[in-house]
Amino acid sequence: MNREVRVRFAPSPTGALHIGGVRTALYNYLYARKTNGKFLLRIEDTDQTRFVPGAEEYIKEALEWLGISPDESPWNPGEVGPYRQSERKPMYMQYALDLVEKGHAYYAFDTAEELEAMRQRLTAARVVSPQYNSITRTQMKNSLTLPEDEVKARLESGEPYVIRIKIPRKEEVRLNDLIRGWVMVHSSTLDDKVLMKSDGMPTYHLANIVDDHLMGITHVIRGEEWLPSAPLHVLLYRYFGWEDTMPQFAHLPLLLKPDGNGKLSKRDADKHGFPVFPMDWVDPNSGEKAMGFREQGYMPDSFLNFLAFLGWNPGDHREIFSLEELVEAFSIERIGKSGTKFDINKAKWYNEQYLRAKSDEELGAYLMADLEKEGISVSSEKAAQIAHIMKERATFSSDLWKEGQFMFVAPQTFDEAVVSKRWNNDAFTVLNTYKEKLSGFDGELTPETAKSILESAAEENGIKLGKVMQAVRLAVTGVGAGPDLMAVFSIIGKDELVSRIDFALKNLKVSA
Repeated sequence: MNREVRVRFAPSPTGALHIGGVRTALYNYLYARKTNGKFLLRIEDTDQTRFVPGAEEYIKEALEWLGISPDESPWNPGEVGPYRQSERKPMYMQYALDLVEKGHAYYAFDTAEELEAMRQRLTAARVVSPQYNSITRTQMKNSLTLPEDEVKARLESGEPYVIRIKIPRKEEVRLNDLIRGWVMVHSSTLDDKVLMKSDGMPTYHLANIVDDHLMGITHVIRGEEWLPSAPLHVLLYRYFGWEDTMPQFAHLPLLLKPDGNGKLSKRDADKHGFPVFPMDWVDPNSGEKAMGFREQGYMPDSFLNFLAFLGWNPGDHREIFSLEELVEAFSIERIGKSGTKFDINKAKWYNEQYLRAKSDEELGAYLMADLEKEGISVSSEKAAQIAHIMKERATFSSDLWKEGQFMFVAPQTFDEAVVSKRWNNDAFTVLNTYKEKLSGFDGELTPETAKSILESAAEENGIKLGKVMQAVRLAVTGVGAGPDLMAVFSIIGKDELVSRIDFALKNLKVSA
């Protein structure tokens, strides 16, 4: 009988959620929805020294913004809570002690100085990776080397200790990764990881396995950086007697720097001027601010579409997917093994596609919000008209205002490069005639009538319109390029158009 699919995203509240973590959450969400399963979120906060105030709230808000909120979480609990590991603390020790009783773990009383001395001995002996393992543990201070009565006395006296897993010396550990196929690791390369720390808190390895088991997790979809830990986790499932319900593993490929050379980091993002966090984040300790995709103007649906393709593809040439379409098309088998280069230009392309697919009314509402901040009032109808002619030139909704300011504010200065090349006697003559004709025009200034009157002004002076069009644009907008000019004339209206032409005629000088 098949179990219900249950996947989880398990971030640590140590700061802003990196884009790699967001992708992990997205793939878990897509797989849960595709299989009619459940998507859980568990906060892994066993390391209280790294806890950052506000980080958990940030994770919650980021997933809500993207529309991929979990079915069960600390703020929407189900039946297998608590969903914060710090609140589950009392139960972990019993599982660690169970392993000790079974002979798969042991108490270790080594001090920090003794551990350092061991590392130095091994380094001096030219051991490449000094570690506490099946060989070195025989020379250390633990319950495998000390007499039983001494171990008991040390425990009763309250001497600090940790509990370590007892890794077998010669054994091949295998797991079948859903993305990478069979992974085999020899136990001689593994160390006796700490399962319970001296402060009574579990390490990631113990808490992760226990929680996944108790929460009924069927598939662990996580980043490639956890692949080296997977053999240890397989052993823990075996030692607990949970092999029959051990989840299937899928380790996602790394997100790489734009040049493909190494893992993407905040430093790389800062260097190239793009975000790696879903939303702005202010570090509560340093006050340092990091930019986010949301505040940079990326829409959640375009960002998700972009994110989905960082490691996965549908197997055909389609690139635009709604969240529902991503769910329908998603499969773990189509996730690649190799790292994926991060391309911010592709993210911008996606945003452009989604922005242009929105209605003029929706974009007009974005524009009106920006205009309100500038103290400019405009009707929703006019805002929609402006959005219509500007959206093909916009990457973000904020560009409707940034690139279209000339629609609301008459230019006081003019692009000097265009002035020197295009402003001449022909331009002055045509515009002067155009101004006079417009002043005497009583009808509705549509794009068609605006063009007809301009053509008439040029023809009357025996000047080809194409020779002066850039100068006409310059006079009205202050720049030499932009959206459909006749549509601009129609939207700003006859009186404003005449006023702008008059200002240009009086302030722009024709070169001798």
